[in-house]
Amino acid sequence: MGPRLTGGALHASVIASIAFIQSRMRSMPRNPKLARFAIGVLALVISLAAYGAGKSPFKNTDITGAGYGKAFRLTDHTGKARTLEDFRGSVVTIFFGFIHCPDVCPTTLATMKAVKQELGRKDGKRLQVLFVTVDPERDTEELLSQYVTAFDPSFIGLRGDAKATAQVARDFMIFYQKATGATPDTYTIDHSAGTYVYDPAGRLRLHVSYGQPSEAIVTDIRLLLAGK
Repeated sequence: MGPRLTGGALHASVIASIAFIQSRMRSMPRNPKLARFAIGVLALVISLAAYGAGKSPFKNTDITGAGYGKAFRLTDHTGKARTLEDFRGSVVTIFFGFIHCPDVCPTTLATMKAVKQELGRKDGKRLQVLFVTVDPERDTEELLSQYVTAFDPSFIGLRGDAKATAQVARDFMIFYQKATGATPDTYTIDHSAGTYVYDPAGRLRLHVSYGQPSEAIVTDIRLLLAGK
């Protein structure tokens, strides 16, 4: 076995791998099997951040020091301009998806609802869940408002125009690709399924893979709230 990558070298490798896959996917015709494969590979290279980085107290993937996902400028579901700085003092989770998503998106938001409940009243108030749509064409402010607040009134939906959406996806190393449907309005979107977690200082700390139980996420959020 070769030498382990650590620290900045590891994150540079992860970022380079993700950027290469994203650029290749966007230049190729849409292929459902290839899209699913790409999403799986993206999850794998992100998980490499846990390899060789030393013992971590977290149950989810520790990506502390990652050079991506540092900032965004989008509009929330009330029409207010938002940046990551707005949520300093809270643990922030960011998930990219779309309203018409049949499974991954509602499941992830339902898990985050359970996380907030399990944290209890005090710690739950210090958790901010953000949902960024990769489908601004259909996901209007009004629909986002209805969708995210149906899970919890504190959840915030974020959107931008097509250009801003593409930019934030690049900045956060998120893959998404439209998949045509039976009619122009019935398309779906293949997209990355993980969640990013930021500490109260606004630093990207964790990547949560899709399907993680709420208990593991709660444990890690409590550590971040405690200053770990």
